[in-house]
Parts: sequence; C-alpha cells; structure tokens
Amino acid sequence: MFRDLKWKIPLILMVILGSVWLAWPLKEKIALGLDLQGGMHLVLEVQADKAVEASLERMGDEIKRGIEDVDVEVDRVTVDLETRTIRVALIDELDMPAVEKVLEAYPFLERQAAAEPRLLNLRLTDDQVKVIQVNAVHQGLETIRNRVDQFGVSEPTIQVQGERRILVQLPGIKDPERAINLIGKTARLEFKLLDEGRSVQEALKGAIPEGDEILYERIENKETGEVTREPYLVKKRTVLTGDTLTGAEVRYDQNQFNEPYVALTFNNVGAMIFHQVTRENIQKRLAIVLDGNVYSAPVIQSEIPGGRAQITGRFTTEEARDLAIVLRAGALPAPVVILENRTVGPSLGKDSVEQGVKSILWGGVLVIVFIALYYRLSGLIAVTALFLNLVILVGALAYFGAALTLPGIAGILLTVGMAIDANVLVFERIREEVRLGKTVRAAIEAGYAKALSTIVDANITTFIAAVVLFQFGTGPIKGFAITLSIGIAASMFTAVFVSRVIFDSAMSRKKINRLSI
Repeated sequence: MFRDLKWKIPLILMVILGSVWLAWPLKEKIALGLDLQGGMHLVLEVQADKAVEASLERMGDEIKRGIEDVDVEVDRVTVDLETRTIRVALIDELDMPAVEKVLEAYPFLERQAAAEPRLLNLRLTDDQVKVIQVNAVHQGLETIRNRVDQFGVSEPTIQVQGERRILVQLPGIKDPERAINLIGKTARLEFKLLDEGRSVQEALKGAIPEGDEILYERIENKETGEVTREPYLVKKRTVLTGDTLTGAEVRYDQNQFNEPYVALTFNNVGAMIFHQVTRENIQKRLAIVLDGNVYSAPVIQSEIPGGRAQITGRFTTEEARDLAIVLRAGALPAPVVILENRTVGPSLGKDSVEQGVKSILWGGVLVIVFIALYYRLSGLIAVTALFLNLVILVGALAYFGAALTLPGIAGILLTVGMAIDANVLVFERIREEVRLGKTVRAAIEAGYAKALSTIVDANITTFIAAVVLFQFGTGPIKGFAITLSIGIAASMFTAVFVSRVIFDSAMSRKKINRLSI
C-alpha cells in the first residue's frame, strides 16, 4: 500500500502544478460572463419572409436555366412574390412535356390552372414555405455564431427564441456599434455586369431599361468625411454569388499606398463560372455588389482563371477585416432587424463579482470551521482536499476557456458542499470502524472501501443531471452545468484519492495508534 505512494504523490503534485499553471494569471485566464463583466444584449428578428422571396427568385432562375439546357425556347419566366407563384411562358406548347421533366425536381411547386396551354403557374406549397422560414432562422443562427466566433468574443450566448428571434449576448464587448454592424450585415455578395450601352443619366430620370437596375457606390472622403453616392446601371442578372466562396482574407496593395483590400477564393464551380464570365466580357466592367451596394466596378482586362478575385473600396484595415469575416462566415439567408439592444454596464458586473466572491469566501470559511471543529485533525485533511479541489476546478475552467457566470459561481458553491459531503461519508465510516475496535490503518481502509460506492453513486447521478442541463439548457444554465461537472470530477479526485494519500503518507512515517477524528 505504502509503495503506491511513490506514484500517487507525484501524480497529485503534477495535477496541482498543472492546474496552477493553467489558471495563472487568473484575471487573464478566466473570462467573466455577461452578468459579471457587462457587455451587449441583442434580440434579433429574422425576416423569414424575405428568405421565401429569395428562394422563389432563385427557383425562377434555376427553372429558366434548366429549360434552356434541354433546348426549349422560353418566352419568359416571372416570379409573383405576393402570391408566391412562378409563371413560365413557353414559345411553343409542344415543348410542355420536356418542361414537365425539368419540373420533376421541384415537387414542392403546385401546378395551378393557366389561361393558355403554353403557360405554367407554379405555386410554392405552404409546407415548403414553413420549411424555408424555419431553415432561415437556424441558418441565421449558425451564420451569426460563425461571425461572432471570428470576431473574438469569449463565451458568447447565441440561441433561438420563439419562432423567428435570435438572442445574442456578448460579454465584455468594447465596440458595440462595430459588433452590431458585423452581426446584422446580410452579406449577400453578387457579381453583376454593368450595362454600358445605356445612359445612367437617362435611367436616373426614370427610363430604366428592362432587365437593368440602378445601384450605388458609397464614396467617403477620408479627409473631410464627406460621403457621395456614385450611380451605376447594372444588369439585374447575377453572374456569380458568394455561395461559391471558400475564403476571404485581408491583403495590402503595395502599389496603392498600402491600402487594404479583401482577396477572395472560389471553389471549383465558382472558379469555372468566374473564368467563363471574365473570358466572355473582356474590356467590360464587372460590379462587385454586397447587400445591394457597389463596392467596386473594375474593368475586366483579361480572363481570370484560378478562382481568385478581390474587393477594393477605400477600406480602413478594420473595415476590410470585418468584411472578410462576414464573407467567410457566409451570407445571412434573410435580413435581421434589431428588436432589443441593451448594454449592461460594468458596475453591475463589479457588484456581482464582489457578492459572488464574498459568498464563496463566507461559505468556505463556515465549512472549514465546522469540519475542523467536528473532525479535528482529520477535518484539516478534508480542508486541504477542499482547497485543492478549488485549485483544480479553476485550472480546468481556464483550460476549457469557460466563462464564469453567477450560475457558475453557484455551481462552485454546490461543488464545495458535495466535496465536503464525500469526506463526511468517509469519516463517519472510519468512526464506525474505530468503534468496532479496529486498528487505525484497518479503520481507514474499511472506511474508504465502504464509502466509495455511495460517493460514486451520488456523484454519477449528479454528473448525469449536469450533462443534461448543459445539453438542453440556455447560457446561464450551461454555466452552472460546466462548473458543476468539473467540480464533481475534481471532488472525486480530492475527496477519495488525495485525502487517502494524505492518511497513508502520515501512517508511513510513524505508527499511529489513535486517530483524531
């Protein structure tokens, strides 16, 4: 038994030193949650109907291309967003069987009565509308989470509320306005050709050619701060979207006063389309459009293979970095509007931290005093194990990058109680064995052996409950579950393993005939 101390004591020392190393310095390693350090609280609403409209327009384009791919002439394909209907007009009604083959890929489009045999009216089913709306909310949640993760906020809370709302809590945020711009940007990237054969001025007077639209580039004078808007007449048809992006990063133009720009990389499909578009439109201008705003409209000097492009736009480094973040994270499937925007002040966090620390200190002091008085020298062993339990808990929190919240502090307090409870079970068993007349060594061995199953059962059931809370709970509940789970593992180690090693170590040095318990 005593020979086991040769590996048990080094193991304990390694765990303790490792925990201290992970947690030091404490202020830098342990992040505080929104309720402790303040930050931003946002409630966003996803405009899911816009996702339905975007899906309808995309389906209309896909159906038109699909019909043309089977060598059928199309008169027109129009989308009625109000009735959620796609109308297809063919040149010849004899082509209808071929078109119906194409439409087999769209079982969620109901065919409705049409005025002529060459016409098709296709209405989006209500079930599919619901599917698109639900997907828009959940895709929006994942997109926002990706953006926030790249923004570098520690332990954010991002979750769905109700049917269309998303809760976002960002602890310790330093620039709320920048965070709002980053989270709320739809980030729909499109490449569109300019209609250079028509007059922009005539279009501004109201004579916009069919198939064209007017978009603007925002130009800010860095010296005066004056903002102007330059109009462009662009073709409505999008030749390439940001859906095919695989990368976006900030780089600097060495020939233009080291100005930052965003370098884009496309996947194989996007690279092929971009190569084709640039090859067929040399000396024409291609507008790079983000959320309906033109960022730049360069002239295509030559075909561009390899799937690489760049966005310039008189950016600051921070603006370029944020643009790269939203492009990497992907576009929101539908716009979001901010319903609630609150900033939690740091004074609340300071008060909460002070109260939480006081509660831990007072709770710890009361437990230590009681356990030392009631169990005497053995109680001091339990106190030592309790202190080590807190050291290991803090080190584990730092290792996993968990944020400390008020519920998390409650979890720590519960862990302290459970750790002492395990020692109480052991000590009471040892007392029983001593009363039966056993030697000190035999009483300790029997006490730990008989209490172990009870301790394990109690801790495992609590650990399962903590896992369930973490899996299905919200942000504050998860904070409680994390500290409770780590605390249970730490208390099992200290209350059963460490305290037993202390007893064994003491008995290995000298013969003990009477136990102070």
